[in-house]
Amino acid sequence: MLWSVMKGYTKEQLVKDIVAGIIVAIIALPLSIALALASGVTPERGIYTAITAGFVISFLGGSRVQIAGPTAAFATIVAGIAAENGIEGLALATVMAGIILIIMGVCRMGSLIKYIPYTITTGFTAGIAVTIFIGQIKDFLGLTVVSEEPLIETMDKLMGDIRFISTINVQAVIVGAVCLAILIVWPMINETIPPSLLAVIAGIAMVKGLHMPVNTIGDLYTISNALPALSVPVFNFDMVQKLLPDAFTIAILAAIESLLSCVVADGMINSKHRSNTELVAQGAGNIVSALFGGIPATGAIARTAANIKNGGRTPIAGMVHAVVLLLILVVLMPYAALIPRTAGTGLPSGRHFS
Repeated sequence: MLWSVMKGYTKEQLVKDIVAGIIVAIIALPLSIALALASGVTPERGIYTAITAGFVISFLGGSRVQIAGPTAAFATIVAGIAAENGIEGLALATVMAGIILIIMGVCRMGSLIKYIPYTITTGFTAGIAVTIFIGQIKDFLGLTVVSEEPLIETMDKLMGDIRFISTINVQAVIVGAVCLAILIVWPMINETIPPSLLAVIAGIAMVKGLHMPVNTIGDLYTISNALPALSVPVFNFDMVQKLLPDAFTIAILAAIESLLSCVVADGMINSKHRSNTELVAQGAGNIVSALFGGIPATGAIARTAANIKNGGRTPIAGMVHAVVLLLILVVLMPYAALIPRTAGTGLPSGRHFS
C-alpha cells in the first residue's frame, strides 16, 4: 500500500503522519514492555518486536494505517512456548509462523476472513481478556507465589494466587489500582495524552517518591538498551516437527487479528485494505522480529485506532512509530527498570476491559 499512497502525497500529510507516528510510539512503549512481561520474556524483546515487525509490516503491508507489534492475544501462547522450548524454540516457531503466513498470502487466503462468524471473534477476544486478567492477578496484588515449576496454564495461575493470597501487598494494590483507574478514566477527560504513559509515570512517582515497597521491573530483569542483534535460530527436523502446531497457532491467530484490525481501520477511514498483501507483510514482519530477538507480532487494533485518530493516513506513520521506538530504546530503555510490576500488569488488562 505504501507505493500506492505515495501518489499525490503532500507535505501536510507527511507532518500528520510524523505526529501520529510519534504519539503511537509513546503509546506502544509501555504496552510493548508490559506485553513482553506478560509473555514471559524480557522487557526489551517487546520493544524489539514493535521496532522490527512494526517497520516491516507498515513498509510491506496492505493497509494504509495498520500499526503492528506485540499484542495481548499472544501473551499466553508465547509464555507457554518459551517455558517449554526456551527462547530459541520461540524464535523458531515464530519464523515458521511467518513462512506459513507468507504462503497463506501467496495462496490468496486473506479473503477467508469474511467467513469467520462474529460470535467466534467476540468469544475469542473475550477469552483472551479473561486469560490475561487472571495472569496479571499475581503482580497486581503483589503476591509471593512459590512454585517448583513455572505456572503457565491459566487455572494453575489462578490456583496459585488463591493458595498464596495471604501474601498480598496492599501498597502494590494501591499502585495498581491508581494506574488502572488512569487507564479507564483518562480517555474520558483527554484523548491527546496517552493514558498508558500517564499510568507508568504515576506508578514510578508513587513507588519512588513515597518509597513504597513494591517490586519494579528492575528487581527481576536487567534492562538492556542494546540494539537488536541478528540471531538465526537453529533448525533441525525434530524441533521443526515439535513446534509445527505452535507455528500454525501463531500464524492463524496473527492472520485473524491482523485482518480484523484492517477491517476496523477501513471502517474508520473509509478505505479498503489488501488482505493477501497484509498476510505476506505479517509473515515477513514475524520472521524479521524473530531474527532480531522479538516475539510474535500482529496488527494492533488499539494502536491502529490511535494512529487514525491522530491523523495518520499512510504507512509512513507506522514506519515513523518504529523509528521513534528505536530512538527511545537507545536513550530511555534503562529507565524502564523503574516501572513497578503492578503498573505494568495493569496495561494489557486495562486495555481490554476499558
